Amino acid sequence: MPTHVLAEADGDERGALLAFLEAQRGGLRRAVLGLSDEEASRRPTAGELSLAGLVKHAAETEQGWVERARQVPRSVARDETTWHLSFQLEEGQTLAGMLALWDEVARGTEEFVRSVPSLNDTFPLPEAPWFPPGGEQSMRWLMLHLIEETARHAGHADIIRETLDGKTAFELVAEEREQGAG
Repeated sequence: MPTHVLAEADGDERGALLAFLEAQRGGLRRAVLGLSDEEASRRPTAGELSLAGLVKHAAETEQGWVERARQVPRSVARDETTWHLSFQLEEGQTLAGMLALWDEVARGTEEFVRSVPSLNDTFPLPEAPWFPPGGEQSMRWLMLHLIEETARHAGHADIIRETLDGKTAFELVAEEREQGAG
């Protein structure tokens, strides 16, 4: 999995946006490389974040935004009393299960983005104090927001992983390449 996207997919804007999103997903996925559920659920910093929780949150967030853009009911509805559950594994959930869910969500995101007639097409934003009332955004904004959101959490994951066992993103890239070659 590349860590940098070097081309615009031959002028294919959708392909470029999807490639940048996948590169950020890769950073977060690499942060959990070789960890058990218990290790990935540890919260080694002063905050409440864990690697497993970040993977779950990234998967649920991507799924939720694509469902919003598709204008279909949310698979996982969170509110002010349950939002924190998106950052932790619940009973019966595993890191492997969350990674598999995220793979499925990623396939759905690509299918959806490639199916919309135009990246200029819009969808309504949710009612929230940080969005304008009755606001809409484009599919291009959706992709940029998903890249931004995933990159933010990949950065958190780098810090958490290094705090857990000292492994840096560069070491994890090398490990991933070794595993792929073996």
